[in-house]
Amino acid sequence: MKKIDEIMQDHRVIGITAHVRPDGDAIGSCLGLWNYLTRKYAGRDIQVYLDPLPTKFLFLPGADQVKQVGDEERNFDLFITLDCGAIDRIGPAAKYFRAARKTVCIDHHVRMGDFAQINYIFPEASSTSELIFDLIDQDLLDNKIAQCLYMGIAHDTGLFQYSCTSEKTMRIAGRLMSTGIDYSGIIDMTFSARSFEQNRILGHALDKARLYADGRFVASYISKEEMDAYGVAAGDLDLIVSQLRVIKGVEVACFLYQVGASDFKVSFRSNGRIDVAALAMDYGGGGHIRAAGCNTALKPKEAICLFADRVKDLLS
Repeated sequence: MKKIDEIMQDHRVIGITAHVRPDGDAIGSCLGLWNYLTRKYAGRDIQVYLDPLPTKFLFLPGADQVKQVGDEERNFDLFITLDCGAIDRIGPAAKYFRAARKTVCIDHHVRMGDFAQINYIFPEASSTSELIFDLIDQDLLDNKIAQCLYMGIAHDTGLFQYSCTSEKTMRIAGRLMSTGIDYSGIIDMTFSARSFEQNRILGHALDKARLYADGRFVASYISKEEMDAYGVAAGDLDLIVSQLRVIKGVEVACFLYQVGASDFKVSFRSNGRIDVAALAMDYGGGGHIRAAGCNTALKPKEAICLFADRVKDLLS
């Protein structure tokens, strides 16, 4: 597949989704693709299904069109998953994916196997938003598409700081900027600006952080009870692990937050020596060499000790 248009053909009913609890790249790539397809294929039924978007993303073009999966049964000609390495990470939209006539997966995560009929997987890419840029007809690139894709790329590269940022990534960012987007405003609204509640929970998480493996592994966690007490949701926690990563002497940072009665989401960040994608895959997850994650049913302190021992072994 060289361009997304190759698979559009006569498909009239098209669905787009990404992983549950979507991050900046998942949201940016989905909305970027939606804006492109609705511009080029006016009159077709094109829907985006995602978990409810955090308020900070609602300014993006198309954000008001995002739907949540309900009880209705729909038959899609084409269903596209973005930024998702396994079908069980799609959430409720999996029922539409399984029933679709044709399925496509576009992703940049290291994975253990393919699950769509057409798989466009490039782990060397900075982000799925970068891949969407490659796949669209760039003559149709406009300000709406560019806002979404720029935001997605910026988030998954840590504002162009992570090692996944390539020369190509920067060229694409420049092309997106050339459409006249408010690139600094996009960063302020979705990355830099933090609410009072977000800053309070960050301080609490940092206060709970502990060092392990001779100071080379740092970890913290937040329970659902703490999230409720501070008035925050999962989307308010996304920068905590990055803040842990920059602690001097740390090789791997780990942050857990509760998503179910016995389920914690785990995020890993590496400063280079440890491949945290491989680490996460050991526990059923995945991701990138320097940014990855998984879920665990263990109690947070048990999980942290397990991860700390594993990191210490890898560093020895």
